[in-house]
Parts: sequence; C-alpha cells; structure tokens
Amino acid sequence: MSTNDKNVDRSRDVSQPLDRLGPDETLKAESDYLRGTISTGLLDRITGAVPDPDIKLLKFHGMYQQDDRDIRDERRRQKLEPAYHFMIRVRMPGGVCTPEHWLKLDELARAYGGDSIRLTTRQTIQFHWVLKENVRAAIQGLHDVLLDTIAACGDDARGVMSTANPLDSALHEEVARLSKELSDHVIPRMRAYHEIWYGDERVATSEPEEPFYGKTYLPRKFKIGFAIPPSNDIDIYTQDLGYIAIGGADGVEGFNITIGGGMGRTDNVPTTYPRLADLIGYIPKSLMIPAADAVMSVQRDYGNRVERPRARFKYTVDDKGVDWVKGEIERRMGSALEPARPFQFDSNGDIFGWRETANGRFNYTLYVASGRVVDGAGKQILAGLRAIARIHKGMFRLTPNQNVIIADVAAEDRAEIEALLAEHGLEDSNETSALRLNSIACVALPTCALAMAEAERYLPDFLGKVEKILEKEGLRDDPITIRISGCPNGCSRPYVAEIALTGRAPGKYNLYLGGGFHGERLNTLYRENIGEDAILEILSPILARYAKERETGERFGDFIKRAGYLEAA
Repeated sequence: MSTNDKNVDRSRDVSQPLDRLGPDETLKAESDYLRGTISTGLLDRITGAVPDPDIKLLKFHGMYQQDDRDIRDERRRQKLEPAYHFMIRVRMPGGVCTPEHWLKLDELARAYGGDSIRLTTRQTIQFHWVLKENVRAAIQGLHDVLLDTIAACGDDARGVMSTANPLDSALHEEVARLSKELSDHVIPRMRAYHEIWYGDERVATSEPEEPFYGKTYLPRKFKIGFAIPPSNDIDIYTQDLGYIAIGGADGVEGFNITIGGGMGRTDNVPTTYPRLADLIGYIPKSLMIPAADAVMSVQRDYGNRVERPRARFKYTVDDKGVDWVKGEIERRMGSALEPARPFQFDSNGDIFGWRETANGRFNYTLYVASGRVVDGAGKQILAGLRAIARIHKGMFRLTPNQNVIIADVAAEDRAEIEALLAEHGLEDSNETSALRLNSIACVALPTCALAMAEAERYLPDFLGKVEKILEKEGLRDDPITIRISGCPNGCSRPYVAEIALTGRAPGKYNLYLGGGFHGERLNTLYRENIGEDAILEILSPILARYAKERETGERFGDFIKRAGYLEAA
C-alpha cells in the first residue's frame, strides 16, 4: 500500500496483545514478514512438502501445498508420504489477460501444471500439480511476462475483480483499469517475495517493511470487486468491499460502496454463516483508494484475531454494527459518504457467443465447463486457445463464471478466429443448455484439502440428470443458476445460487434453494446431508410446478420464495 494518502488514519489498534492472538496471528508476527524458512524448505529434496509453518506462509505468496487425495490411502498403505504438489494462483486484476500472458500461462501449464489451466471464480488462473522443485521456475516464468502471484492467497487483499460482461463500453475499459490500479495499491509490499522467488538481495532500511499491513497483515482474506450495472457477474454482495460503478458523460463519476459480504462458513460452527454486503453510500471516483484504505484499516484494527473462523470482515461488521463501521470508515477516509445513487442489476451470468461492442469490435465468450482448460475428445480447449493467442491482436478476459472472452476482435479478424474455434471443437455454446451455461463448481477433489465431496468432476454428470427433468418440463432454455461446492467454504459462491449443493461427505450434500437470480438474495438450506437420488427426487416436482405456475418473467429462485418452499425448509 502507498503511504501518501494523508486523509487515511493508519494508526494500528493495540487492543489485542501478541499473547492473546490466535496461532495463525502469532505465526505471521514471528515470520519475518512472510519469509519464514521458505527458501531453505524448497531445497529439501527428501520430501515433496515444505515445513508446516511455511505451508501457511506460502499462501501469501500465492500458492497452496496439496496432495493427490485419490491415491492418498494407497500411498499410506505403501508407507509413502502423500503425493505432494502445489497449486499456484496468478494475480490478474479484472481478469485482463494479454495474448502474451496467455501463451506463457499455456507454456507453464504444459511444463509444470499437468497440461491444464483452471479458470477460477475470481477471474484468474490456477496451476495444479506443480512439484516443489518446479515452483520457483513457474514463478519466474510468470515474471517473464510481468505476472505475479502476490496476495493471490493469504490474509490480505486478494485479486480485485471487475465486471467482464457489461455492454462493452468505454466505461467497462475504465473500470478494468481502475481494478488494476486498486490491486497494485492494496497488495502487501512483499519484499520476501522478490527475495525468495527472484533472488533479490535483502536490503537494510529504516522504512517500515509493511507500512499498512504490519507484521500480522489482515485477520483473514479480504475480497474486493467492481461491478458495472446491469451486470452483477462478480456477485458484488459476496465481496468484503464492493464498488458499484456509476457512470456519467465522461466515464466513471463514482461508486456506490458495499461492505461485509462473504460466502464462507465453517461446518458445525453455527456462529459462522454466509452474509450479503450492505450498501452504505456513494463516493466520487477520487476517493476510490482512500475508501479502500479506510475499509481495510477498520478490518485490520478491529477484526477478530483470536477466533479464526470469526475473523472475516463480515463478522466485524455484524459485531460492531453497520452504522458504527460506516462512521469509522468516514472518519478514516476524511469524508462523509453521500447517499447511494440509483442502479439496477438484472443478471450475474455471462453472455455467450459473438457480440458487437460499442466501438464496432467483437467479443466471443467461450463456455468452459467448471473453468477446466484441457484438451479432450472432440474439444481441445488448451490447444485451441493457444492457437488463438498466437494470432489474436486484442485481449482475453476471464469471467467470474469460469469462462473466457476473446475480446476486442476486429471485424476483419473474426473469420480467422471462428475457423480456429471450429477446428478445435469450441464453437458450441448455442448447443449447451441454459442450466449448464449458468453453472459453477469449485475444484474440490482430488486436490483441495478442504473438500468433503466432489464438485468439478461431479458437476457434468449431475447437470445431465437435471437437464432431463428440465427438458421434460420444457425448461431447457430457461436460465437457472446452479452451483456446487465441495465443502461449506463456498468458493463457487453457492449461497447466492437458485440451486446449490455444498459437500458434507463423499456423495452427500446440503441442498440450498431460492437464491436471487442476480445475486441479490441468499438461498436457504432446504435439506441436509442427502445423496443424488434424494436431491433429484426433491427437484423434479419443484421444477414441474415452476414450469406450470410461474408468472411471466419470474425466475426460479423468486418462484421458490413465492411458492412457500423456503418456509417449509
């Protein structure tokens, strides 16, 4: 964070002494600003893992240590350690990716990442299956095209999101630029990152190493996003801090501000829960960065550093009260929030296929099931996007729904890209059901350590069974948002979907119904810990009734609420 914003109160709260901090807070405080023993741990070739303390510190560097859970038991029987590898997540504000970036990402995926790229629900990419001896080479490869993984994970401001599916106007371009500006501002300074991964020398200085974050950084992860109405594709109400762009004749005039959203909950801990953000007011564009500093500093100083499950900003907002938090933000920002400006959302999905932009160029949105960029029978997504990147003169945009937009295509270049899409079996969005196009799943098994059930691998089969019900009822082309998460943490933003499954055990899920179509309402737990047969048995009559009794333009989630299903949950 920069230190030249004079209006922001950067004083740190000292009400939580070190001896009262939770274990993760103590670890951060004693980590020498996230250095730990990472450098030496990477050199140990006896194991594919790093020492326990460094596993958590590596998250700030943009990676998670994982293992292949499909073979964990077999390796245990053979008295072998787990098949350790690393997930590496790239910082890519607003999902903006140049063809040069994409070609490097493709190269690294084929060299170190198991010939696959995962598009995430926060508009970036992840590599899985990276072995410890290849981590530094992968990070340095990203640096070749000026990409990094700073703060892609960890207790800090994560990658900043930005609407990828508005009306493709100058306003859209400006907000994407502002998301990059804010991301560069809010990430930690991370001298450790440059020393460990790039080989920079440590430089002695009297300046504070982390002038904003301090030794303990934030209590938990902090998510920021920009939305451009009428598209709520980033699910603004799930963000810790949201900026809703208000446009005028000269571009962005300012932003409506939302605070305190978050999806995660901890299983069997009833004091944790998903929460939608509160709209607290409006700021002019000039206060974009001071507002972020003010909001984040409130969480830095007052967030729960003792009980980690209660450490997200949403709990700080609830514990302190929205009015108190708003007043503290205004005090630190040095300016009062204005009343919120009018706006309206009408969807949170993507617009597929070709469309012309306001400047006469063209965008093509490619559906990528669960964001899994791989080559398979009849559909070569990895090879196809590589071929397109070699000739594309515009940009790529990663969407919050795990799809990719081939953006800014000149009319004269469209035919060549269409030919490459067809050659690789990728021009088929019109043949895909609306349910599938509005689906999201997290990675889950076999790589995620938190997963209790399948998500990404299970989604295609499950959607096929729901599609049979929809076709029977004449609903194949009706968009319904459906999301699956392998655990309650909610990486696929399940708690705002019209239909959602969250994993409880292998083959068992909690079923949620009734979220708002454009992310404006949480859904409700309808049935707990049930398998596929029970889920389909529940959904079939509800969908049949929806087909017969819905009102004109009524969304499935709204029907669920009107028909009284949530009252019986």
